[in-house]
Amino acid sequence: MTALRPDLAVIAANVAEGARVLDVGCGDGALMAALRDTRGIDARGLEIDPGNVAAAVARGLSVVQGDADTDLAGYPDASFDYAILSQTLQTTMRPHVVLDHLLRIGRRAFVSFPNFAHWRVRASLLWGGRMPVTRLLPVPWYATPNIHHVTIDDFRAFVAERGITVEEAWFLKGDRRTSAAAANFRAEHAVFLLRR
Repeated sequence: MTALRPDLAVIAANVAEGARVLDVGCGDGALMAALRDTRGIDARGLEIDPGNVAAAVARGLSVVQGDADTDLAGYPDASFDYAILSQTLQTTMRPHVVLDHLLRIGRRAFVSFPNFAHWRVRASLLWGGRMPVTRLLPVPWYATPNIHHVTIDDFRAFVAERGITVEEAWFLKGDRRTSAAAANFRAEHAVFLLRR
């Protein structure tokens, strides 16, 4: 098994064994396969890209092609223990609607996203005057799927305004965890575990 992306490794380590999971924007199913193989998880996936759907199905995973912006409404309330949205929130048209569906469908939700307030992003804008291209944001502005440039502080305010409880949060600098102190400046990615 290949190593999981750092945010996915955090999620995998914190999903209860035997849980029912919906992975929204599951990509090629790497997280779902890891959860199935190491934690006995009953995982389902929703993915927009047909090539990724085919790759996930080839791993023996239950994945359907669909769009988080339009296809979550059909899932019943509380049908999963966890709904997962990894590095997808910032690509959705209506993040607030997607998040509401996640917390309706799952008893808890994991959400991970790139932090657009990281110091390298700020420096790129300040000194170069251009949108950054980094290891974790590898494509230029005109080719990125990211349509909402969310920061850790933005997300914290967003969930607080919506009455959503943050059970836990993890902050990543490169491939390692970093402290919550000045996370909005220091962390490249964030992972939040949420509930209503």
